[in-house]
Amino acid sequence: MRLAVLCVTVLAATVISGAAHAESCSKSRDYLLTEASDLPQRPSIYQALYRDCMDTLELPNVQDAFVLKVGAIAVIPKRDTVAATASTLAQFCERFPRGTLHFIKRKDRALAARMSKAVQMTAVNPTPCVRIKGGG
Repeated sequence: MRLAVLCVTVLAATVISGAAHAESCSKSRDYLLTEASDLPQRPSIYQALYRDCMDTLELPNVQDAFVLKVGAIAVIPKRDTVAATASTLAQFCERFPRGTLHFIKRKDRALAARMSKAVQMTAVNPTPCVRIKGGG
């Protein structure tokens, strides 16, 4: 009986934490498609980026993620070290060979808290996965 209660508790915590993460992906997509103007990409691109964003949340070093207006995925890493972010970038590019990942620096995390500011962030000097993997 105790094991069943423990399993239900762990499952509930997993679902709740997953829903909290998914919120930034959906909030950013919804903001872009309903509130933002002058979108540089077609709406279908943002829908695809939303799916990529949701998958990006599964990477071990990703605390949160959202879609950027410029057509990239932004992440807030759990560990902000060179080794950890390099590993995250490698995993991201393996999953999304045509994607672009932008890491949110500590100093910019306050901007990420407001969705209207977060989606406007530019991926400063982004390196698309195509270039990293040698395809472009």
